Amino acid sequence: MIFRTLSLIVIVWALGFVWFAMALPQPAADERTDAIVVPTGSGGRIPQGLELLRRDLAATMLVTGVDVDVTPAEFAAQFEVEEQLMACCITLGFDALDTRGNAQETVEWLAANKHKSIRLVTADWHMRRTVVELESVLPDEIELVEDAIPTEASFPTLFTEYNKLLAAWLLHWV
Repeated sequence: MIFRTLSLIVIVWALGFVWFAMALPQPAADERTDAIVVPTGSGGRIPQGLELLRRDLAATMLVTGVDVDVTPAEFAAQFEVEEQLMACCITLGFDALDTRGNAQETVEWLAANKHKSIRLVTADWHMRRTVVELESVLPDEIELVEDAIPTEASFPTLFTEYNKLLAAWLLHWV
């Protein structure tokens, strides 16, 4: 009986991993939201968020999880952000250290700015866990648009992220 139960758990885990790796979230359509939220991390996230902001698909953008040693001027120089755009529309969040912290920092920023809809921009392999963490603290009235950046994630990245997703689901389920 124990062997069968363990075998079933392994099979369910393996099938879940196949689903996770084969059906990664996709980019969103060009719908407008109040704000864009970009957790720092793998390449492409911040440039994608800036592109959406420049195309007027949102009025403001939060970059959450920025290293405390990064200044706004350094950020602007690295990502070639115009001074006016930086001043009016981009907030750098320095409080988050991980995905759960990104979610908390995002909710606090949303409340302070009274936004009702956000476009979440992150890597396809990172999207599901980011959404689990964000939805656990996001008020129900906030509309969330998932905008995944397609990547060619390695097996170790997918393996690690899948297990982190399972841990996040279990933590919020319990």
